[in-house]
Amino acid sequence: MVLTDTIADMLTTIRNGLLVQKEKVQTPFSKVKSNVLKVLTEEGYIKDYKIINETKAKKKIEIVLSYIDGHPSIKKISKVSKPGRKVYTKIKKLPSYYNGYGVTIVSTSKGIMTDKKARRSNLGGEILCQVF
Repeated sequence: MVLTDTIADMLTTIRNGLLVQKEKVQTPFSKVKSNVLKVLTEEGYIKDYKIINETKAKKKIEIVLSYIDGHPSIKKISKVSKPGRKVYTKIKKLPSYYNGYGVTIVSTSKGIMTDKKARRSNLGGEILCQVF
């Protein structure tokens, strides 16, 4: 059985695009990726994203990367939960990333959100990734 981590693939695509100063990158579509990108857009780590329909069965997401004075707005992006080892946390043990300057993206029962929103909503869940 082959396990692939589509979110990790998307984060790697973003990381590689930022390293070579690309304006846009593309990744295959999924609802979870779209929700993670929505959080990254709200937090200002990427400019925008849009869903592209190539055919009826094939969709892609085009991600517009963000730069500040020629430097990438994302300095570090990493996946926490992996297919072989899911990381869940309670609200009291929810980590802050870089003393609150970074963002931890959490999948909760109310959807995918930042660690700050999860604390306000009093929700724990699976830690997907961390961005700084």
